[in-house]
Amino acid sequence: MEKSSPENLIVVKKDADGIAYVTINRPKSLNSLTKPMMSDLARAFKSLDADESVGVIILSGSGRSFCSGVDLTSAEDVFKGDVKDVETDPVAQMERCRKPIIGAISGFAITAGFEISLACDILVASKDAKFIDTHARFGIFPSWGLSQKLSRIIGPNKAREVSLTASPLTAEKAERWGLVNHVVEGGELLKKAREVAEAIMKNNRDLVLRYKAVINDGCKLDLHHALLLEKERAHEYYNGMTKEQFKKMQEFIAGRSSKKSTSKL
Repeated sequence: MEKSSPENLIVVKKDADGIAYVTINRPKSLNSLTKPMMSDLARAFKSLDADESVGVIILSGSGRSFCSGVDLTSAEDVFKGDVKDVETDPVAQMERCRKPIIGAISGFAITAGFEISLACDILVASKDAKFIDTHARFGIFPSWGLSQKLSRIIGPNKAREVSLTASPLTAEKAERWGLVNHVVEGGELLKKAREVAEAIMKNNRDLVLRYKAVINDGCKLDLHHALLLEKERAHEYYNGMTKEQFKKMQEFIAGRSSKKSTSKL
């Protein structure tokens, strides 16, 4: 069984309003990851996924870096370990997590840090953020999805340039290319991430979870099969609703419509 990191290097906090914060907390090492930290990060996401009081998760790094990758002093321990153990794999647990994950990226998101950011559902970045893939530079084979996910988000030609040259991808360019949702000043990073989280929390909790799942699962399919998936889950959703639930839905929509009409007067 994996031991926890000796210090509190993965910090988890939960607000009463259902927003949880996960912070990679090793600033003196630019939040580079040791194997125990990876296990703790995986456990944090698994625990928050099971916590019904949590609706949205914000992931960030302390200090001037989001995550500078794997601590290379323990590289052999990490890379030759049981990489198939999803219980201690943070990216696997993030991908399994039903709750929306907002990445708040400041400073460096390098290699493993880049891959962790790609496991988030929404990215908010500070203007100083830089995404760097150094797999090719250091002879490290990607195993957390960077070689496949990035090309699907920004296109294969751009992804090849980012990965094969190991050149930094700035926050502004990442936003233009569709990787990052919002770019803000450094001091506004967590505030903006929280604004996005609060907007999500205002919506139907069950539908948010289902919607995230159908988007993420559909991305793994061609459009034809993704549309069939949506149709299948829609039928499953509506067939599971009672007459009382339909009535509440209609009343809610009617109430929202009347409020909008009143506000225009």
